[in-house]
Amino acid sequence: MRAAVFHGRGDIRVEDVPAPPCGPGELLLEVHAVGICGTDAHEFASGPHMFPIAHRHPVSRHVGPMIPGHELTGIVREVGAGVAEFTVGDLVVSGAGISCGACVQCRRGRTNLCLRYSTVGLQRDGALAQYVSVPAAVCLSVRPYGIPQDTAALAQPMSIAVHAMRRGRLTADDEALIIGVGGIGAFLTFATSDVTERVTVMDIDAERLKIADNLGAARVFHLADGVEPADALAQWDLNPTVVYEVSGTAAGLGTALSVLPNGGRLVLVGLQGGSVEWDVRTLSLIEHEVIGTNAHVFAADMPEALRLLAKRDQPWSDIAPVALSLDELVDEGLRPIVERRSTRIKTLIDPWTGSARPTQMTKEAA
Repeated sequence: MRAAVFHGRGDIRVEDVPAPPCGPGELLLEVHAVGICGTDAHEFASGPHMFPIAHRHPVSRHVGPMIPGHELTGIVREVGAGVAEFTVGDLVVSGAGISCGACVQCRRGRTNLCLRYSTVGLQRDGALAQYVSVPAAVCLSVRPYGIPQDTAALAQPMSIAVHAMRRGRLTADDEALIIGVGGIGAFLTFATSDVTERVTVMDIDAERLKIADNLGAARVFHLADGVEPADALAQWDLNPTVVYEVSGTAAGLGTALSVLPNGGRLVLVGLQGGSVEWDVRTLSLIEHEVIGTNAHVFAADMPEALRLLAKRDQPWSDIAPVALSLDELVDEGLRPIVERRSTRIKTLIDPWTGSARPTQMTKEAA
């Protein structure tokens, strides 16, 4: 099969490699749509950070060149021993994250914090290939939701957004502010808008704000307008009780802190690149809550992600307009993300296509 193989920093090659075996408890999937994200771009540009290239991973046991790709969906082509809930031909999504089910965090239902966590496409071969093997335990059938494969490839990032939204304990009575409409911020806009009608989105990119508007934001604010965010919110008589910082920038964090009211909840979705100064005295005196969020809890968040993807009245092609070929992965997919010049909110890859194709996002007739 053809696959994109990471050999080291800046070195991803499209190669012919053996198809993976389908072990006990696993599914062999034929992949026609897999998403790439900032994590993949970060590994390509400056890694390996999480990829076990030089040292064997303690859980997955993988070491050496590896196939990335953790935002995946596929058609079941082989069912491993002991798997009864899937059959050949099923379209499934995979959460990619594998938990042990036995540690203290797993017993608490926080499988994303499993003490023996590993991820398909990060610590073992992933889906930037024509076939991938994944544990059936982290797969879910797409059939009940009536969405096509390209849309299903958005389920993993949508589940991350669902988890982040829930970490903020958002209710219909809350006002939400989202800073940054990138790969997760767009899905977070849709997820929060499903809970509360009072969602404001801020970004430096006017085109992405148009998409946020289409995803249900009640207000959008262009951060390049020359108006201080706090002044804009005051002008609109908005008082966000939950602020989601998604940009991962120091400026975005500064904005979040400047508008967070007494008793407000700040959810840190974007990863900061380094240490930041923080007035923890103020944090205490006005009872700010600072909340981290990481990955998703598959059993809770993935079904909701699929429900939300199916709920939208229009196709998701504004989020992911094309699926690139493996040969276009580096120059048209990863490098634009690294260099912050990508015009797509999500980039999909089709390992079977010879050149970029339009995505097919039309839902099945009810």
